[in-house]
Amino acid sequence: MNRALLLAQLATTLPLAGLIWTIQVVHYPLFARVGASGFAAYHAAHAQRITWLVAPLMLVELAAALAWLREPVARAPSWFAPAMAALVGVAWVTTACWSVPAHTHLEHAFDRGAYDQLVATNWARTAAWTLRAALLLGLTARELARPTPHASTVTDASPRASDRP
Repeated sequence: MNRALLLAQLATTLPLAGLIWTIQVVHYPLFARVGASGFAAYHAAHAQRITWLVAPLMLVELAAALAWLREPVARAPSWFAPAMAALVGVAWVTTACWSVPAHTHLEHAFDRGAYDQLVATNWARTAAWTLRAALLLGLTARELARPTPHASTVTDASPRASDRP
């Protein structure tokens, strides 16, 4: 197994899964409570700060998932790498087709329709990153449970009984 790719996926997917759950159940519900007068500034600060955190993770995650398509995951089911890439695709398509347009609509003022669309469609990203995290942790647990070959043991320099004349 390519451990670097596994580590890259763990290092990106696990934080993304935690972030998306925090956004979905903590941050997005607060959007509706900000109030009309401060919403545009609040939203702008959210968008600027979250982008610097999420974008690098998403880019590395995408690269690692695509690399796994070229280099099959040893000791994993044949469906594993394509499924992992498909889940990244779900996150990217949802982001591009629903999240970004909803955030764009919310830039100037709170709009209940755009907000409801954002929250509802964000469940697809939440599910995709949660499932990726579960699958990666399952594969990692399986790898860690495998016996490792032991290094050759050092013996003393005295000849073995079978080596004596």
